[in-house]
Amino acid sequence: MSSSSSSFSSCAESGNPSPHPAAPAGVRPGAWPARRRCHDVFWLVVFLLHLLLFGGALALSGLNRFHIADRFNIDPFTNHTAAPPSAGGAPQPAPPGPDVQVSKYKALPSELTETYWKYYGAAGAVGTVLAWAWLAAAAGKRDGGRVVMRAAVHSLTAYLAVVSVLCFWGKHFFWGVALAVGAVLHFLYVMSVIDRFPFTMLVLQKAVRMVWELPKVTRVAYAFVLVMLCWMALWSFGVSGIVAMHIPNRGQWWLVLALSVSLFWTGAVLSNTVHVIVSGMVFLVLIHGGQAAASMPPKPLLKSLQYAVTTSFGSICYGSLFTAAIRTLRWEIRGIRSKIGNNECLLCCVDFFFHIVETLVRFFNKYAYVQIAVNGHSFNRSARDAWELFQSTGIEALIAYDCSGAVLLMSTILGGLITGTCTGVWAYFTQSDKAIIVGSTSMLMGMILVGLTVVVVESAVTSIYICYAEDPLLIQRWDPEFFEQMSEALHQRLQYRSSRARQILNGRLDHLPSTSSI
Repeated sequence: MSSSSSSFSSCAESGNPSPHPAAPAGVRPGAWPARRRCHDVFWLVVFLLHLLLFGGALALSGLNRFHIADRFNIDPFTNHTAAPPSAGGAPQPAPPGPDVQVSKYKALPSELTETYWKYYGAAGAVGTVLAWAWLAAAAGKRDGGRVVMRAAVHSLTAYLAVVSVLCFWGKHFFWGVALAVGAVLHFLYVMSVIDRFPFTMLVLQKAVRMVWELPKVTRVAYAFVLVMLCWMALWSFGVSGIVAMHIPNRGQWWLVLALSVSLFWTGAVLSNTVHVIVSGMVFLVLIHGGQAAASMPPKPLLKSLQYAVTTSFGSICYGSLFTAAIRTLRWEIRGIRSKIGNNECLLCCVDFFFHIVETLVRFFNKYAYVQIAVNGHSFNRSARDAWELFQSTGIEALIAYDCSGAVLLMSTILGGLITGTCTGVWAYFTQSDKAIIVGSTSMLMGMILVGLTVVVVESAVTSIYICYAEDPLLIQRWDPEFFEQMSEALHQRLQYRSSRARQILNGRLDHLPSTSSI
């Protein structure tokens, strides 16, 4: 076997599909690339240092009020507030607050970590059950995904409205208004893209079929949920200690927000690691013509896992910081842009933000994870290669029309809302003043846990698009009917873009001042 490390980024050579096609150019039959370089090592170091620092801080804050209030005498630093200066200009010491205890061994239950840790334990249990149930229902049957995802789309608006009413009933007006606005925005978004749902559901159904044919990848998702639960046990332990503290000027919320950003990044890293693993498997199956193909490399899932957690892990850490926020912003701008019509002033403003986001998407997009799995390149190079591939083949028009990512995000948000509602309602009847902070952080936990299973289907979607852009015959060999449907949809989208561009150009030409011929 040669020691040269060739990439398998190129897809199968054009030709009539056969039961056992030859491996495409750049792919060594029966083997993965022999050697890969580590990329984005700086972000790997940053992520590991972040885990170390935040892990220590979480353990400290949790132990500080575990069984004993203020074990490490941290309260004097968090409760110290100076009174206004006196006539002489010297600040007067603040009087002791009512929360000062005679003895730290006689603390109230509301001042101890274990009082709130049980809520987060329940949140972890509910989130895990929802995550495993979602994947089992969506990928357990060939057509199970359509029912689950349609239920998420149609029920999210109603659920947001119900939770908003509960917040108003509990006199939490800010959160009630925020959730009501979220329900309205979600409803408007669904109405703006409802014509795209038939094609979106078709793509999701085929992605679920691919996952259904690869049961081993679902076990990877289940395993990563357990890994995430281990980190959440420490995270919730520390957050429980902070919730039990008395910090003035909303300092408690700021600390929880910082820890929530840390949890989100950690969850995104694990989720995108699953993305890379599943993408590598799906790409190999499509490019080799099936799991039973003679050209399939040995132990592909194990190799994909090995590369994801070693040479590609720095790129995953880097992309996880920015991809989700940019992608969500792009969906919203595209939904607004498609419904503007002929309002030139508004269209100009939206186009300005749209082009900024499009520039960011060129370097931060979820399709980079497929290229990372396939080629082992850095994140920015992988994102750029994927986007240039879509632009050069016209597939970007089809991707912009597809709303599968938004539909899967709705499933994730719904899972988080259910988790947050369950723990928030429990906390309201036992510790009513902490219900919102417990419910909101529990919602984040639920979203992350459900997202770890939802990403399995999303990985299949991204891999299908990459393979279709590289060589459409790969999709034709896998599912001829789906290939025809995708080709027809692509033709329609390119025609629509061409006609819309002519319409905008003609409208601008009509506004030009007429000049007499010389």
